[in-house]
Amino acid sequence: MRLIHAVRQFGNLLREHRRGVLLCLLVVLHLTLLAGGRSVIGLMCWFVDVGLFILWQPFVQTERRLNYGNLLLIAAALALGAWLYGWWMLIVWVSVLAALLGGRVMLINHRPTRLFYLLAFAYLVGAVLIWLVPKVVPDPALIGPSLERQFVWIAPVLFLCMFLLPRPQEVGWSQRGIFDFFYSLFIFLLISVLVRGSLAFMLLENHLYFEALFRTLFSMALLLLVVAWAWNPRPGFSGVGVFFSQYLLTTGLTFDTWLRRLMDCAEREDDPDLFFKEVCERLLLELPWVVGGTWSPVKGTDAGSGTFGEHSSHRQEYTNRSLVLTVYTRHALSPVLVWHLQLLTRLASEYYVAKWRARKLQQMSYLQAVHRTGARLTHEIKNLLQSLDNLCYLMQNASDGDAEPLHALLRRQLPQIGQRLHGALDKLQAPGDEAGARSGGGDYVRPDVWWAALQQRFAQKGIEFSAAQFDEAARLPVALFDSVADNLLHNALIKQLCEGDVRVTVFLSRDAKTLRVCDSGSAVGEDLAGRLCREPVASESGFGIGLFNAASQAESLGYCLRLSCNLKGRVCFELLERQLGPD
Repeated sequence: MRLIHAVRQFGNLLREHRRGVLLCLLVVLHLTLLAGGRSVIGLMCWFVDVGLFILWQPFVQTERRLNYGNLLLIAAALALGAWLYGWWMLIVWVSVLAALLGGRVMLINHRPTRLFYLLAFAYLVGAVLIWLVPKVVPDPALIGPSLERQFVWIAPVLFLCMFLLPRPQEVGWSQRGIFDFFYSLFIFLLISVLVRGSLAFMLLENHLYFEALFRTLFSMALLLLVVAWAWNPRPGFSGVGVFFSQYLLTTGLTFDTWLRRLMDCAEREDDPDLFFKEVCERLLLELPWVVGGTWSPVKGTDAGSGTFGEHSSHRQEYTNRSLVLTVYTRHALSPVLVWHLQLLTRLASEYYVAKWRARKLQQMSYLQAVHRTGARLTHEIKNLLQSLDNLCYLMQNASDGDAEPLHALLRRQLPQIGQRLHGALDKLQAPGDEAGARSGGGDYVRPDVWWAALQQRFAQKGIEFSAAQFDEAARLPVALFDSVADNLLHNALIKQLCEGDVRVTVFLSRDAKTLRVCDSGSAVGEDLAGRLCREPVASESGFGIGLFNAASQAESLGYCLRLSCNLKGRVCFELLERQLGPD
């Protein structure tokens, strides 16, 4: 434990003094260059320099424990370096260090720290161009005037300036091991071209070293100028940057093709679930590295769900405001492909959210129309009720005459009709509180009483009622069960009338918490089954606003209305009490 604690403290110390480690690395590198590329002392100094690089390197945290594989890899790298040790190997080594520093210097905000890395970068570039490259020139006569003496004495002054630069007061990102990989690679390639170009001018045209170096720099600058102009030219040409961006946005399908086909799907399909399924099956599966996926609603939303293609061991998950999309791929994706896929799926998800909101607005418009219709019916029923009340008053105050039997019949029936009209008027005037209107404040009755009344109401309809012995303490909300039973049995009888020999059965559990209505007719369509009880559905078969209102009423009273079985020959709707408890 003490050893682990000491290692962690050492790692924290190196993180806090990363600049000091880099400075020591440069000092040891300078000694390596002075010792030469063919001496044992230089090789030993290079080993120390590699060790300091391992402590400073920006790839792996310093407190991380190395396994045997890492140690074997380091040992193999050291053995290869010892075998290849020489001036060319040192050129490659210093170029790599310069590239890593160049990939970090542009990401630093602290000015003294940025100057520190710039000075280190300048030293490494100078070491390559002034000290190392002249060592590999085959003909010493082509070297010309040498600046090695100046380099030897200027380097310590440079190290002293780096040591005196102030450190940042807070441990910020500048002390973390981050760098720009592409920028580092670009710097390494530039240094390589500069070295090889200088040698090419020297050997092919017999120029002196510094003249060849100047020609190489001039050629590189001219080439970069041409590339910069071609990247975004002014007159009439779109530029290389446009084609490069198009290439970056190409993932099996070009980006403009993806957008065009996505818009075609959006215009062709209004249903959000069907639209998203079509996008996944016709667009995502065309990507060569996508094999399938699933999507499901975010918790708290009532979006749809579905699957496409096949599953694999590699997956990527994307979440937006309404959907959680999981994409299965043939292999592990690179960060660039992950970003591309996120962009494409985000576009498709935004279209889905828009269509989902449009459906919600359509539902609200539908319900508003229903409410307007109910208001008109309220006015009509009010007029009819007034007329019936007047008729009852007249009949009750009429003298006994020739139509006494008729009068007796009217006296018996008209109050009942008036009572029913009053109940319908109450429900139409408060459609949002349908449960209370039906139950008169939420009345509960014994299940045997309600069960007997239900059988009497549908006695001549050929419906089979399962016999049950109910608990004495059981009670059920009569308004809810009446509404659900009337809607379900009405729809089942319509199916029986349309399809012929259809058996309808009703079951009520012993505790009166589960009501099940089943029929032996055809199954409900898949597109319709997922929407039943969730939204108003316009259908000639009878599944519409009534079933949706019954489901809403059930939810308000702590019950759930669902399609529990949807098979040909057995279609069952179930009303059951929700069990409260932890999810």
